[in-house]
Amino acid sequence: YVIKVIVQAVQLLYTMLKIDQPSYILLQNPPGLPSIAVAWVACLFWRSKLIIDWHNYGYTIMSLNHGRNHPLVRIAKWYEKLFGRLSDYNLCVTNAMKEDLWVNCNIKAVTLYDKPASYFKETPLELQHHLYVKLSILRKFCFRSTESGSLNAEWTAFTEMDLKNGRVIKARGRPALLISSTSWTGLETNTSIYLSTLNSFLSSPDYERYIDEGVELPSLVCVITGKGPLKDYYNGLINKLHFKHIQICTPWLEAEDYPLLLGSADLGVCLHKSSSGLDLPMKVVDMFGCCLPVCAIYFECLHELVKHDENGLIFRDSNELAEQLKMLFLGFPTLEGKLHNFRKNLCASKQLRWDESWDQTVLPLLGECCPYILK
Repeated sequence: YVIKVIVQAVQLLYTMLKIDQPSYILLQNPPGLPSIAVAWVACLFWRSKLIIDWHNYGYTIMSLNHGRNHPLVRIAKWYEKLFGRLSDYNLCVTNAMKEDLWVNCNIKAVTLYDKPASYFKETPLELQHHLYVKLSILRKFCFRSTESGSLNAEWTAFTEMDLKNGRVIKARGRPALLISSTSWTGLETNTSIYLSTLNSFLSSPDYERYIDEGVELPSLVCVITGKGPLKDYYNGLINKLHFKHIQICTPWLEAEDYPLLLGSADLGVCLHKSSSGLDLPMKVVDMFGCCLPVCAIYFECLHELVKHDENGLIFRDSNELAEQLKMLFLGFPTLEGKLHNFRKNLCASKQLRWDESWDQTVLPLLGECCPYILK
């Protein structure tokens, strides 16, 4: 491990010293070992300013595997605090992290909340239909035979397109589309909460029986996107589940399809828990950009993004998530109720986009010592 860090430090420093002299070096942390120290040395050489963009603490991620008291974790924590203080400017992603940096590290930072890119937005019905057709991994439950409707129409489980005029409408009796994105790593092993929630639908109370008895609950299509080391393990668990009204798939989406699917979904589920409790899940930021309401698992500073009962709901365990889903989808797809109100609140919020947030927060910071940048 030590040899790896030394080799990376030499390679990175060699690369940085070959570039043209910069006014600033902007570094995202984590990863910060060895990049914070190398960037600081490069700034000394170039007489440049070092800006650290704190998204989390690297040592807290390391502690997930080794434990907080492991010598390597302790060294990483000392290193991060020491070289973090040598930066000229600091950005961070939450007010909670801003306070922690000041109290525990004596580092003054400016909060720059993550914001969605402009392509995260609600997806028009026509694009939704073409997306469902394109994603072959969804075809086994997103397509209906033309025998279930007119021969002049193309059907998916969610949409119907008139082949004569190209008009697309939402399918009657369509299922609800839930989406969750995960990296299938130790940071989000709470994917098991998602699966146990689906199990709880069938056991206590019986979701299948509720639908059979006429309670106005929709079938569910649950899409869990992403890839990572634990994906095969969870796919094995999913294959052992046998549902009548719930479908689960775990596709890896192309970059251009992911925002379209977010903009087509009815509800997002976030299973991210911060290793430090001080950063926010970018996936929720993207979902909000698509005006997609979210149910998110609780951690300390989540309230800075998810406003409970305003733009989504916060849960602590699978039973609470199950109750929230039943409450939100009762009578689906009604234009009344909390799910619709959450979406309306998100659409009305007119949140800043990434470039607008950058211009508003970071550009003045850069202009303090290089006024020509503002021009």
